[in-house]
Amino acid sequence: MFLRRACQAVFRAAEALAPPVGARVAERLWFRLPTARPSADAAAGATPIGELLGSAFEVGLRGHAVRGWVWGEGPVVYLVHGWGGTLEQLTPLVTPLLDRGLQVVAFDGLSHGRSDPGVHGADSSDAVELGRSLDAVAARFGPARAVVAHSMGALSTLLAIRDGWVAAERLVLVAPPSGIPDLLVHLRSELGLGERTTQRLVERVRRRTGYAPDELDLVTIATALELHERPELLVVHDLLDREVPHAPSVRLVQAWPGAELLSTAGLGHRRVLADAAVGGAVARFVDRLPVEASLHGDDRPQPWPGEAADAGSAAAAEARAGAA
Repeated sequence: MFLRRACQAVFRAAEALAPPVGARVAERLWFRLPTARPSADAAAGATPIGELLGSAFEVGLRGHAVRGWVWGEGPVVYLVHGWGGTLEQLTPLVTPLLDRGLQVVAFDGLSHGRSDPGVHGADSSDAVELGRSLDAVAARFGPARAVVAHSMGALSTLLAIRDGWVAAERLVLVAPPSGIPDLLVHLRSELGLGERTTQRLVERVRRRTGYAPDELDLVTIATALELHERPELLVVHDLLDREVPHAPSVRLVQAWPGAELLSTAGLGHRRVLADAAVGGAVARFVDRLPVEASLHGDDRPQPWPGEAADAGSAAAAEARAGAA
């Protein structure tokens, strides 16, 4: 709390005396990647690359190497990790997809995992750079039967589809964030950014990425897609995700005709990737088979049954089973 207040005091001073300096510091903080946590992948049930029979590959992106792995043969499925993630977090999905006769391609975006540092250094990246990493990989392996993207990778993938970098028949977004505008609101609150500093930060983001923050919103991108550009969509999100709220996924499904929302309960933001039932549902969807989604776009997420103490135990158990 003390550090937060001290930080806010610094940005208040910058707002009054030097907004460009405050914006530059805010940009560095916003786009700084989290410290790698190898144990987090293991805890989430990730499968070591060495236990999967595949081949390593490398592609170039503006003089930097994007590295990844490819498994199997058949229609291509790309796996896209999220902010500060690596392809290892997505390995639980590989076997279910291979069992469907699909080729699976996973990679580390620039500044992530085994890939080279990006344009802004080893500890900095953004959703657009991750989307361009996907573009570079897709240029090597071709159009996709599907793209499966986690967290911030969902924004990167939608951007790549809208701007014609990647073509996909089907799309699975796992725990997608609402987009950059909401993140900017959160950042302003955390750092105590004033109006002048924020305006300059927005300008810096535009120069850095080529996009204004308002453009990098999932629903905005989704509604901008022509019908023939929209892949069939499945969104997977845990009702109890503490890092990325569930409600924006409902709004995204409502804005995407024919989209389905598979809601889990109790898996959180990362363990959802390692859940066998989720992996099976994702593989079925990619293989053009029906998925029994638990929540559709015209529904609203209900409170966790345990919070309703007066509900009967049988009714609570039934609701809990439906949410999972």
